[in-house]
Amino acid sequence: MIELEITIKNRAGMHARPSALIAQTAVKFSSRIFLEKAGNRINAKSIMGIITLAASFGSRIKIIAEGSDEAAAAEAIKTLFESGFNEELG
Repeated sequence: MIELEITIKNRAGMHARPSALIAQTAVKFSSRIFLEKAGNRINAKSIMGIITLAASFGSRIKIIAEGSDEAAAAEAIKTLFESGFNEELG
């Protein structure tokens, strides 16, 4: 199992577009991938689950990946967050 912590850098936070990008990336991996904020853990392959985190600019998120390709999965999700989803950064 791999756990990484990131900070949301894009001003708009986790709205529909970033949520869709995360889910689309997550489904490419066989590992189970979760996002966690303030004790609330959701499946990163679920757009609606991601949106329910209500993660805004500056929020801390934990990426958790478990499975055969967990390292690649966690890194791919982390890269999306670090890029700010190609939106305006704070």
